[in-house]
Amino acid sequence: MLGTIINTITIVAGSAFGALVRTGIGGKYKKTLFDGLGLCCIILGANASLPNMQKSKFPVLFILSLAIGGLIGTKLDLAGRVERLNLCFNAKGRKEDSGIQGLVTGCLLYCIGTFSIVGPVLSALSPTGGWIFNESANTFLYTNATLDFVSSAVLAASYGWVMLLAAPILFCWQGMFYAIAYFCGDGMPEAMQAELSIVGGVLILSSGLSILGIKDCKTINLLPSLIIPVLFYLLRSFCGF
Repeated sequence: MLGTIINTITIVAGSAFGALVRTGIGGKYKKTLFDGLGLCCIILGANASLPNMQKSKFPVLFILSLAIGGLIGTKLDLAGRVERLNLCFNAKGRKEDSGIQGLVTGCLLYCIGTFSIVGPVLSALSPTGGWIFNESANTFLYTNATLDFVSSAVLAASYGWVMLLAAPILFCWQGMFYAIAYFCGDGMPEAMQAELSIVGGVLILSSGLSILGIKDCKTINLLPSLIIPVLFYLLRSFCGF
């Protein structure tokens, strides 16, 4: 659990730093940071999805997840709700500065990936429960913390103080996996981890395309896709197929 706490603190520190220097960064420099962030999202999304597709036991599950999740998100008009919240955060209504969109992108970057899913599980399964400064128990989380510090600073430089809200979201996300592993013993099945990473990687890549202005895929409408692999494996376990 120590690794998750450190990871959360680095997001707070990175977001605070980025928000503080935000006013001193000129428009063209913000545009450069924004473009760099979009490219990073594309690379990180592809890196999360492609390696895990080889581990997938149901190669079409991620397609069904995105289709079903997208329909659910569209029905609930998640993207429209976020756009209306954006207007509340930004009186000018400039999409590139809207806080909620940045928060969603940040949470996807911080929470979706091998480090942020497997890290808490390995930490919980260590002899000390991850509470001692043990490199072998928290290696993934310390690495994730380093990456998140940099990405949170860049995001906050673009979106501002709202990015601090990503810290408690990450803590709850990793805490959930820590609790599952701690109380269940073996944590989340590896097959489910792979499917979540594939779908999550696609969502991160979609955010990158939106940030770069290439294609607005309404990533927020696709967020329910993350629930589908979990429901599938729960049903599979319950029915025994």
